[in-house]
Amino acid sequence: MRRLMTIIVLVVAVGISAPAARAQSPGIGVPADAAERAFAQQHSDQWSQLTPDQRETVLKNYRQWQSMSPEARSAAQKNFDEFRRLPPQERQRALESLRRWRSLPEPERLQLRQAYGRFRDLPPERREQIMRRYQRFEQLPPEQRQRVLNNYRRWQQMTPEQRREMRRRMNQMEANPNHPKRRRRFWNW
Repeated sequence: MRRLMTIIVLVVAVGISAPAARAQSPGIGVPADAAERAFAQQHSDQWSQLTPDQRETVLKNYRQWQSMSPEARSAAQKNFDEFRRLPPQERQRALESLRRWRSLPEPERLQLRQAYGRFRDLPPERREQIMRRYQRFEQLPPEQRQRVLNNYRRWQQMTPEQRREMRRRMNQMEANPNHPKRRRRFWNW
């Protein structure tokens, strides 16, 4: 039973969104119906130790859990089980990432969801290539990572004509093995 209560609390923590099952409860942390009262009674020892705000969070999560389809519950259970198997340090990192995610403004979260959707739709070999590049990027010393990011920002600000010209110049440099400014491109490592 304690596991169910933990799952319910984590359902919201992992960001599963489902419409609320009913309107606002009668008071902060007060069960709104017989099912919620039965749930609180079933977990009376833990329930009695919660503050009203914590009770409200548990009830909100319980309502969300109740409104989920069996498939969504199964997916949430699987995520929870995987989370529990993580070493404590990894769990802490996951929770910190979740806190950072929740602190982002909604437009930025939407933009990241869309980017992930585009990434997920790529062919597997392209996704692998992107992941390898990202791993190489992460291994760079901080000052080199910053240079790569600055160059990327400059590239994003260029007009299509400026980009074509830059590509032409870079290709000329790479074609000449004796060119003093010849470098390996980050993305070709």
